[in-house]
Amino acid sequence: MSGKNQKTVMIVLLLVLLTGLIGSGVGQREIANAKETYEELKVFTDVMDKVQKLYVDEVDTKELIQEAIKGMMKKLDPHSALLTPDAYEEMQVDTKGKFEGLGIVIAIKDEILTVVSPIDDTPAFKAGIKEGDKILKIDGETTKDITLMDAVKKLRGPKGTKVTISVMREGFTEPRDYSITRDVIKIPSIKSKMLEDGYGYIRITQYQERTNRDLIKSLRELESNPGGLKGLVLDLRRNPGGLLEQAAKVADCFIDSGLIVSTKGRTPSANLDFIAHKENSHSKYPMVVLVNKGTASGSEIVAGALQDNGRAVIMGTKTFGKGSVQTIFPLGDGLGLRLTTAKWYTPKGTSIHDEGITPDIIIEAFSPASQSKEVKEENAEVEEETEEIEDYQLDKALEYLKTYVKLSGSNNKTQ
Repeated sequence: MSGKNQKTVMIVLLLVLLTGLIGSGVGQREIANAKETYEELKVFTDVMDKVQKLYVDEVDTKELIQEAIKGMMKKLDPHSALLTPDAYEEMQVDTKGKFEGLGIVIAIKDEILTVVSPIDDTPAFKAGIKEGDKILKIDGETTKDITLMDAVKKLRGPKGTKVTISVMREGFTEPRDYSITRDVIKIPSIKSKMLEDGYGYIRITQYQERTNRDLIKSLRELESNPGGLKGLVLDLRRNPGGLLEQAAKVADCFIDSGLIVSTKGRTPSANLDFIAHKENSHSKYPMVVLVNKGTASGSEIVAGALQDNGRAVIMGTKTFGKGSVQTIFPLGDGLGLRLTTAKWYTPKGTSIHDEGITPDIIIEAFSPASQSKEVKEENAEVEEETEEIEDYQLDKALEYLKTYVKLSGSNNKTQ
């Protein structure tokens, strides 16, 4: 398109925009903003025209425009992004519970590629990757200024292939390399078992399409045990989130009335309230919810709802602090736009974005007696260490429930 034609198109677009604004009764401020936008777009088209005509090599105009959009999204926040067809397909994979890769959930935090959580029983988990690890390089290439989607693309790949990540962790004096073989990652959303007679345990690993249905099934199985259910530990550690509606439904399973979570944005469609329902509520026994710094997004919604409604005691360490909502918009040509459209708030109106949820009872990963062992074995890359971390917090949760039931006279049993 010639420079003259580009300018003609821009003028036509501005006239259409202004006509719409005036016709809809929008004020002078909005019209002024539209004019300012036009002036900035005019600069963009002028630059594009010169690049096309004068740059030393021929350029791919489509690619340049897409890179410009990527830069725009990066300026907004780490979660907004232009999605290529491959990236959009990856977004769909995340909610299905199966893909090929390492088995870690990542985010950009403080401009550094960070592990939100390793997924249970995956190559990354078994290699010793931990929540909070900073990934500085992928196969020798720096992750500085990398986008989240590009990082996902580099880390995922066919089963049997290897990738080396350079990790910096609190306690490390320098980054360390982890060579990990990719595998098929299957993510069972729900794991459940009886800890002791009358005390159940449910772990939610991620909020997928079937999470709520699987949770209800697991609860019914636990409640059908002889003697019923006296107390429940809900484990949300290393749960990075997932589908917002599924997270809200999980909280609804344990709350019979009141607000679960609200979302607030700039448009009416972004302002939503999720309300609890009495039907199918499992609200008669005491609960402890386990969280840590790998607890993020949807899991923080659940923890915040149960905490603010007084339904459960939150135990563990401070959560990750990812409290924004992303919406996917189709753009044509297989492209999509992942845009932050709202932030979510707990029932008491608290935003945890970049702050996280503080537990009612702080329980560190290791018992005080084993803190020296944690430092001593910082280099260990074995699964057993992670199991020990889980056991201490879980033991304290069970201990709390048993004491509570004993002091309350065991009147909360569900059969």
